[in-house]
Amino acid sequence: MADETTRKDAPENGPKNRDEVALELMKFVALTTGYGKPAASGAGFAGKSKGTAEEYADALLQLFERCREVVKKG
Repeated sequence: MADETTRKDAPENGPKNRDEVALELMKFVALTTGYGKPAASGAGFAGKSKGTAEEYADALLQLFERCREVVKKG
């Protein structure tokens, strides 16, 4: 069995600070749910126009703030 400190995913410089944990949580949620991205339209159907890069960035920043609050409570 691998030693706990030699694991591939073990932190190199000790425990992460709260903002780093919140960022990892935000990335996980955003990637697994497509948070902030517009829904894809079906082939041949014109849906709503895609959101701008600024709207997507704003959505991610809002998600990061929510993740910070969750980590802060924990």
